[in-house]
This record gives sequence, structure tokens and C-alpha cells, in this order.
Amino acid sequence: MKIFRNRNFVKLFFAALFSQMGTTIGNMAFAFYLLDHFSHQPSYATIAELMYSLPTILVFFIVGVVADRFDRKKVAENCDWIRAALTVLLFGALFTNSIPLIFLVLFLRSAVTKFFFPAENSLVQGILNKEQYAQAAGLNQMLFSIFMVFGVGLGAAIYKTVGIHGAVIVDFMSFIFSALFIRSCQIPTSARLPNGKVDWKDVNIKSSLGDFKDGILYIIKNRLLSVLIFGFFIFGFFNGAFAILPMFTMKYELSPENYEWYASLFAVSLGFGLLTGSGLGTLIASKFKPHQLMIFPIFLTSLLIFFLGFTDKLSIFLVIVFIIGTCLGPINIAIGGWMPKIVHPKLMGRVSGWIDPLMMFAQSATLGLIALLFPKFIQEIDYLYYGIAFVILLVSLFYAFTLPKLSEAFEKKQKLLQRKQKTQKPSNIPSM
Repeated sequence: MKIFRNRNFVKLFFAALFSQMGTTIGNMAFAFYLLDHFSHQPSYATIAELMYSLPTILVFFIVGVVADRFDRKKVAENCDWIRAALTVLLFGALFTNSIPLIFLVLFLRSAVTKFFFPAENSLVQGILNKEQYAQAAGLNQMLFSIFMVFGVGLGAAIYKTVGIHGAVIVDFMSFIFSALFIRSCQIPTSARLPNGKVDWKDVNIKSSLGDFKDGILYIIKNRLLSVLIFGFFIFGFFNGAFAILPMFTMKYELSPENYEWYASLFAVSLGFGLLTGSGLGTLIASKFKPHQLMIFPIFLTSLLIFFLGFTDKLSIFLVIVFIIGTCLGPINIAIGGWMPKIVHPKLMGRVSGWIDPLMMFAQSATLGLIALLFPKFIQEIDYLYYGIAFVILLVSLFYAFTLPKLSEAFEKKQKLLQRKQKTQKPSNIPSM
């Protein structure tokens, strides 16, 4: 593939992989650690997941502004160095056995993470052409799937062999590798600073709020973009539920004595499903329109989640999880390839800055509800799966009624703009 000839893309690709690995392995290890040491308080594991999502509330209004106003390469690299330093503090905090202190460090590390992906995502848009966006999204999804297969299982294996401290060391090394990959990139200034150079003294609360307002107005005025952003909110709901529900299912229903092993198999099944779906999605992406790669897989996913709650056999549970992963692959490729075509490069950071808050808000709300309802009010985990399936079903119906029309309107607008560009000079003002 020609995209692999772009060394900057390859380096950013691996930087994002190591960055995500540094977060996921530690997260899984901490979940096992809390369930082992506080098995009668399952809410602790849920609260740990909240520490990864709640920081969004504190930084969401400046994340996109930082990605658009400052050097995107330096922002992404410095996020890795800071997280590596916080991981060292986390390693020390474990020896104190203070759960509040551990949660505080996890909270701070997660807050820094929120700045990484908008900056890194904006850099990728700046070094590729439009024809490569869907291809890049497919490759990112495929490699992430491979990492998910081995990464989560590695987190469980490390915890079972060398304990939580070993997992934290892996976290630390992953952030270091990610920072080094980003530092080695040779990215043009136009991609790093699309809005020109800005000094910290020029950034204040008023200017940040103004940039934040520009981002939300840009999203609201672009109906297709608004609908896609809403999809990320729903995926946050899905992510929140599946961050903890499979582990609870194994621990309290399907395999209490070997829940770590089967929780890892859940991740492996989902990862292989994502890998399969991403491969298929990459092959057929050029033959179908993006909305076609989204509507049916989302509908099928809702049905499969319902069956997850219905089944009481581990083998069937894992097979269904694999099929769910296969459905998610094309959805992620469609959105990942569509977004850069819709969003102007100068506003990509501010738009990306809205995605994470919406996902994390939905994820935090879901985790909060689970912590509140289970097991005090809802003793059967099955009902939680049924509720999630119903919400995803509504989303598939909503997309079926809206996306085809919006997609057609967007294509007509693009053709009209291309005709105008042949007779007029291109404008530097972002199009709404």
C-alpha cells in the first residue's frame, strides 16, 4: 500500500498504538487487582473505570483548542512524557495501599490522555490525502484489533505472573516508546500549526471559550457531522457497559473461579472479531457508501447484545462477542474515513475535542448507573444487556432514517464546491 511509504504516518500509527497499550494493559490489571482484593465491593472496579472517563469534565473545553492553536506534534509528545512521569508516581502509590491516592493518580493520568488523541488525529489528517483517509482508518482499526487481542490478555497474564507492579512498568515503557516515535516524525509546519503560531500569553479564558464555541457551532451547522458526533455519544454508552459488564458476567455468573482467564478470552474474541471486520471493511469500503457500512452492522449489533444477556453458555457468549466485533469493524472504518472529509483541517482539533467528551460523558453515566444499580437494585446482569441492546436498536433506526438523505446532500454539496473551485480561487475560511 502507498500509505506505508509515508513514514510519518507509520510512526504516528505506532505511537498511537503504544499510547493506547500503555493505558489499556494497566486498566485491565487494575480491574483484576480491585476485584481480587475487594471482591465484596464490585463498585471499586467500576469507580476505577470512572477515573478514566471523568477527567473529561475538567478539560473538555480546552482539549480541542490546544490541538488547533499549538504545535500538535509537541502536544502529543508531551502528553506521553507527562503520563510516563505520572506512571512512576502510580508505581509508588501502590506501595501505600491507599485506594484514594491510586484513584487520584489514575484520574490525573487520564486527564492528560484527553489531549493526546485530538492532537495525534489532527496530525494524521495533515499528512494524508482524502483518498487515504478510509484506508488509514481501516489500518488503524486492524492494528488496534491485534493489540486488543494480545494487549488485554497480556494485562491479565502480567497481573497473574508479576502482579500489578509489572503491569505498571509495561505502561511506563509504552508511553516512552510512543513519545520517541512522535519525536522522530518530520511533519511540515502546515500540519503542526494550521492556524499559525500562537503564544501561551495569547491564550486566555475568553479566547478558549471563543474557540470552543466555534467548534460546537461548526458541528451544529453541519447536520451530517452532528449526526455522526451523536453516534460517538452512543458508542461511549456501549464502551462504558462493555468495560465492566463482561468481567462481572464472568466473575458472578459464568466462571467465578476462572473469571480472569475468560475475561481475557472475551477481549480476544472481540479483538479477533474487530480484526476480521476491519479486514472486510477495508476491502469493501470503496464498494459501499459510508452510511451503508454503518446502519446494518449497528442493527445487527443490537440483536447480538440482546442474545449476550440471554445465553448462559461460555462458548456461545464468546462466539457472539466475536460476531459483535466483526460488526464494529466496518462501522469504525466508515466513521474514521468519513470524518476527515467533512471537517476542515483548521477545525479538526476542536471537532475531535468534542468527540472524547461526549463518549466519556456517556461512558461515565453508564458506569455510574451500573455502580448504582448492580447489585443493589438489579441482581441479574442479563437485564443490563437488554437495556443496552434496546438503546443500540434505537440508534440503528435513527441512522436508517437520517444518514442516507444527509449523505446524498453532502455529496451534492461536494460536487458543487468542486465546480466552483475550477472557476474561483480556494477560500481559507472553513465551510460550515
